[in-house]
Amino acid sequence: MSMTDPLGDMLARINNGHMRRKAQVNCPASKLKENVLSVLKREGYIRDFRRNGQESPKPELVIELKYYEGEPVIREIGRVSKPGRRVYSGVRDMPNVYGGLGVTIVSTPQGVMTDHEARAANLGGEVLCKVF
Repeated sequence: MSMTDPLGDMLARINNGHMRRKAQVNCPASKLKENVLSVLKREGYIRDFRRNGQESPKPELVIELKYYEGEPVIREIGRVSKPGRRVYSGVRDMPNVYGGLGVTIVSTPQGVMTDHEARAANLGGEVLCKVF
């Protein structure tokens, strides 16, 4: 069965893993997911991630979740732009998450980055997800 929203599936797996207090979660691998995970790691929302099964026809990403004093570091994570309704934003209209406390992950012509980095580079793009 084909998956219509792979990035949304990965975000749901991360959210479900946090609810069950898992140390790590697995999901099918893709370049977009790896780019989003690298932004999450750089911003300190996850501990680490790695790609397993390089030679296999279906490689997998292993995501190590991060906790602080027993509570998940990620309080909210959700998809903004969906396959049925794409959401694009210019640099002036880039959304803030809780007044700048959270992070919006944006896919720009120069790669996947946070809203802060996109504003600094004067770039707009597709708003992928919001994290707090």
